Amino acid sequence: MTIDRCYCYDVPFAHLRDVARDTGAQTVEALQDAVCFGHNCKLCHPYVRRMLRTGTVQFNHIIEEADEPASDVPKS
Repeated sequence: MTIDRCYCYDVPFAHLRDVARDTGAQTVEALQDAVCFGHNCKLCHPYVRRMLRTGTVQFNHIIEEADEPASDVPKS
């Protein structure tokens, strides 16, 4: 199974990556100021944090909060 989007809002991580690059958003919260995603189940949050950190937009394994904690701020 490929995980490539916020399923509650059907927003692809590739779109979120583009918006993050355009706006300079470096956190889930900053990205949510520009795009509506991740407000329901929030299961996408660790994936989005990983995407912000690495640029990866497709995942083939489960990422949990412990893998990408909220305190992790992406490095430039």
